Amino acid sequence: MARNLWLVLAIGALAACQPIYRSHGYVPSDSDLAMLVVGQDTRDTVGDFIGRPSSAGVLEDGGWYYVGSRWRELGLRKPQEISREVVAISFNEGGVVQNIERFGLEDGRVVTLSRRVTDSNIKGVTFLGQLLGSIGNVNAGQFLN
Repeated sequence: MARNLWLVLAIGALAACQPIYRSHGYVPSDSDLAMLVVGQDTRDTVGDFIGRPSSAGVLEDGGWYYVGSRWRELGLRKPQEISREVVAISFNEGGVVQNIERFGLEDGRVVTLSRRVTDSNIKGVTFLGQLLGSIGNVNAGQFLN
């Protein structure tokens, strides 16, 4: 009986050491983004093809931002964000797609993974940098005081 109890406890301890992965947010795939035509599609057609985002630019005419992250939890350790991607779609004054960009986060720096641009003036990067840099960086201690 005691041997069986130790066996169950050992198996339980090993199972507790396995990482748990969670995904948050939504980022459209490259095949979904390939359906969009820069300079031709509008906000409405983007919403129809890939859905409306959970984040948009500060201004009404700002871009749309699709944010997705993946977290790993291991035992009693603090959850660790292992990847983050942002797809930024910006529109011109007429509501037509101007830029489609995919960004990632590597070693704390924003990295451009892909870009389809019609104009050399990249808008919204500052907001995007703030968005990538702030997700998951909340100090719980500041709320306890």
